[in-house]
Amino acid sequence: PVIYGGFQVGIHNGTRWVTERIPSPPGMQCVMFIPDFIGKTSAARAVLKDTISRSDAAFNIGRVAFLVHALALGNLDNLKWGVQDRMHQPQRAEGLYPHLFPMIKAAEESGACCAFLSGAGPTVMAFTSGASGDIFTQREKERTDYSVAKAMMEVATTYGVKGRIVVTQASQEGARVVKVDPPFSSEFITFRDNV
Repeated sequence: PVIYGGFQVGIHNGTRWVTERIPSPPGMQCVMFIPDFIGKTSAARAVLKDTISRSDAAFNIGRVAFLVHALALGNLDNLKWGVQDRMHQPQRAEGLYPHLFPMIKAAEESGACCAFLSGAGPTVMAFTSGASGDIFTQREKERTDYSVAKAMMEVATTYGVKGRIVVTQASQEGARVVKVDPPFSSEFITFRDNV
């Protein structure tokens, strides 16, 4: 769950969620096209098939294993194979987001390691790489985020989808408490953010 920060893989064991953090490759940027509309979960679920073929299930299981492996090893070149999908992206592209596959193609052709529908949508996410560290410390020629963002926005314009681009990195921290009442901190001990 995202509440723990970073990339997480989790299962429900029948009683509770068990999660593990997957390492985040250094220097990886998240380029997000966020449409001006909100995608309804009910609409996103309504376009999905009621059954999944064995071949599609095997395809997706193999891809998610490959994705986790590529992230864990920091092999950004293999991310494009790990985000391929047959279980939800084709149906949602056809029924809700016709700009999805053209945007994925444009992002990858402009230098993205991969691109995909974020969750049920409507956000489309691309991962880009650069030198390790903050994007503002990298030389422009080390980065592809701007060209990827531009390509994604051009597709959005072509399809008449209004939105904005946000470039960021995956947060490793997750949710945190910023205020409690009564406070934990005292005159003898101060906790982070003086909570």
